[in-house]
Amino acid sequence: MNKRMEFTRKDKAKIIVRANGKCEKCSAILKTGEGEVDHILPCALGGEATIANGRLLCRVCHVEKTADDIRQVRKSDRQRDKATGGVRPKSALSGRKSPKPPLTKIVQQRRSLYETAQPEGSM
Repeated sequence: MNKRMEFTRKDKAKIIVRANGKCEKCSAILKTGEGEVDHILPCALGGEATIANGRLLCRVCHVEKTADDIRQVRKSDRQRDKATGGVRPKSALSGRKSPKPPLTKIVQQRRSLYETAQPEGSM
């Protein structure tokens, strides 16, 4: 697993100046200290702590993006595990199920409780 790389103070300051006091996603006007510097491409997916990979976001946009990042990282983990054989599939592929055998009805002849059993030779 990749270690998270944080932005340096100088890089954060340059990103904040570039944003000019606005969220770089939704353009909301931010007060001093309200914005959060975020990686565009998460470290877990190969992103680096560079000015080009950073942007200033409002808290709402940052929460949404972080949730999306977590989903993407988990998906890549599952794909990697499946490709390397680290995890066995839980079941067969859903589109390739074997057909169910046809149902056969077993018909039994029932005797009435009031019928008397007749020997085969008598009639």
